[in-house]
Amino acid sequence: MTPPAAASRLPLVRRFAVLGLVLAGVAACTTAPVDPQGLTYVVFFTPFSADLDDGAMAVIADASRAAQTAGNHRIVVAGYADRIGTQEANKTLTKLRAQVVADGLVAKGVDRQRIVLRPKGSVGGDPGVESRRVEIDIN
Repeated sequence: MTPPAAASRLPLVRRFAVLGLVLAGVAACTTAPVDPQGLTYVVFFTPFSADLDDGAMAVIADASRAAQTAGNHRIVVAGYADRIGTQEANKTLTKLRAQVVADGLVAKGVDRQRIVLRPKGSVGGDPGVESRRVEIDIN
């Protein structure tokens, strides 16, 4: 999905707001567990979004329970974006996505000192939902 021409000339934060209006009616994100052991969780996002929906919060709650029973293991929260947009904008978006997921973990009782943020920026391949994600890895 290519951003509307008018939106691409706006500052980054404002561009997200405009694109949010364009994407109105689309779920903010979907979620899926990755690791059968329950130690890696993934939150998927719609384009240009860092909003969490109820499904994302459920996965964050599951991850926080796993983190709390895992002892003092480190929790790596890695944000990704698809290749649409500039490298700088995608780096900012992945940082924001990772931060909102980390904040959700903290709100569910995880010690912030255990969380390491890793914004990865854009990834190659198709600009699909698999690229627009945050991985929560409890290791």
